[in-house]
Amino acid sequence: MAELQNQYTEESIRSLDWREHIRLRPGMYIGKLGDGSSMDDGIYILLKEVIDNCIDEYTMGHGKRVEISVSDGAVTVRDFGRGIPLGKVVDVVSKINTGAKYDSKAFQKSVGLNGVGTKAVNALSSYFKVASYRDGREKVAEFDKGELIKEHKEAATKEPNGTFVLFRPDNTVFKNYHFIHEYIENQIWNYCFLNAGLQINFNGKNFVSKNGLLDLLQRKTNPDNLRYPIIHLKGEDIEVALTHTGDYGEDIYSFVNGQHTTQGGTHQGAFREAFVKVIRDFYKKDYDASDVRQSITAAISVRVQEPVFESQTKTKLGSQYVFEGGPSMKTFVYEFLAKELDNFLHKNPAVADAMKKRIEQSERERKELSGIRKLANERAKKANLHNKKLRDCRIHLNDDPPNKGKEEFFQKQQESTIFITEGDSASGSITKSRNVETQAVFSLRGKPLNCFGLTKKVVYENEEFNLLQHALNIEEGLDGLRYNNIVIATDADVDGMHIRLLIMTFFLQFFPDLVKKEHVHILQTPLFRVRNKQKTIYCYSEEEKQAAVKELGGKPEITRFKGLGEISPGEFAQFIGEDMRKDPVLLTHDAQIQKLLEYYMGKNTPQRQVFIIDNLKVEKDLVEAE
Repeated sequence: MAELQNQYTEESIRSLDWREHIRLRPGMYIGKLGDGSSMDDGIYILLKEVIDNCIDEYTMGHGKRVEISVSDGAVTVRDFGRGIPLGKVVDVVSKINTGAKYDSKAFQKSVGLNGVGTKAVNALSSYFKVASYRDGREKVAEFDKGELIKEHKEAATKEPNGTFVLFRPDNTVFKNYHFIHEYIENQIWNYCFLNAGLQINFNGKNFVSKNGLLDLLQRKTNPDNLRYPIIHLKGEDIEVALTHTGDYGEDIYSFVNGQHTTQGGTHQGAFREAFVKVIRDFYKKDYDASDVRQSITAAISVRVQEPVFESQTKTKLGSQYVFEGGPSMKTFVYEFLAKELDNFLHKNPAVADAMKKRIEQSERERKELSGIRKLANERAKKANLHNKKLRDCRIHLNDDPPNKGKEEFFQKQQESTIFITEGDSASGSITKSRNVETQAVFSLRGKPLNCFGLTKKVVYENEEFNLLQHALNIEEGLDGLRYNNIVIATDADVDGMHIRLLIMTFFLQFFPDLVKKEHVHILQTPLFRVRNKQKTIYCYSEEEKQAAVKELGGKPEITRFKGLGEISPGEFAQFIGEDMRKDPVLLTHDAQIQKLLEYYMGKNTPQRQVFIIDNLKVEKDLVEAE
């Protein structure tokens, strides 16, 4: 029997066409799938692949405008570049390794994937349409999950030159997907910041940037929180903007050829090293690197010839050189900063003085905390030996990849998740039902401290905060972050909401980068279970419950879940698996963290009372209206 099962014959060998392979292994082409609740979920990668082609046209001087719309799960993108050559329209979106980006003269510093991008979009869409307009002629083709269903004949048109793409992600691949418009707007802003003068219209709203990375930092920071005006430096194939703020953490946005490298890479590492070296040389003092970079907010963009990325979705740059035979990335970035930043600081002594004061403030704070940190680290090590607060997983965001299966490993790193729960029953249910490869559980003991207005000293003195910080490995910043997703999993009652708020206050107060980089989420678990003998439906709202009752008919059994501990591990597995619903904690570009915390967590009780009463009245009216 075993011999029959292990037979390896000619019939064991399969050849998949491009469409089958993409649909069978989508992670190799677009990273993780997801439902749209994270900014790196697949539906946003599909959109990016289409827009990237428009950006390539713009950078080569063709078309200054892109129009994008997202409605009811469908996406359209229209550029005004040259348009795809009409005889190649079908091939470009349906034949793998077909495209113009192999011609390094035409696309030397392209952002697109060589001959793969729109094919992946086509294969992973339940409907895909492409139209090319060139010199008064048009060519249109339509596809269903990558299969050509209608190729229109060439025809005359009055449309201006360019390309139009419409796609609807396949909901059998991206289950329960939904587009979060804030993510798309952030994506669009990045395109505009990196391509000054480009105009993008998204659902009727115009986006444009005149000052590149300077505009980016102005959007990402609160002007009242800056220690000195943003420094903006531009050179050939490199642009840098930087400043120091009053917040904790290190916030660096990096880009390569217009691609937002969310996981950094050689260019971001080169900037971090070069910045410290230039600052030490300028002030003639051997500052600790952590003091120089503490509270920095910066952006760096480089243009690289034929860049090498560590994953198909281009989130981490691996290129060691700017171009073949050229300088190393480290040398290129350092020489630019050594000249331009040094010159700027000499010409602007007030800025140089303000920067020096901020660095020395960080130095004093670090030294004041050194003794406490040492004791806290010792306590954390001892606690980790004996307590069961952290049930860890096997794969972490900062693990080194294996020699084989890198793409699958990178995908699992993106899925790495830590659930922060309160109480033994809730953590027990999640622990028993989790995926031990990628999902960890951290259990809180009671309500954490309201840390608003406190200094970072409390992070080391409070056992819960200290152990959570060590579990995440963020004491020295996000470089060591062990989990891509931090999911707060509390009961959907008043106590659960309060614990959720206290945890978010902790992150916003001391580790705001976790929220800014959209690592923090809120787990959504069902409020109701509606079932009869034939079917069980889990409902996340009153509306879903009513729809379920109507669907099942008769008098189905309805259970109201009051806490996570009431949900059995067998049931819980469904809610933290592929179909897990989680809401990202998002900050709008104009959100001022300290003002938010002061309002919700400070001592302005009368104002909060008015806010609560007003919102309770809205809820009351809704109930009465029903």
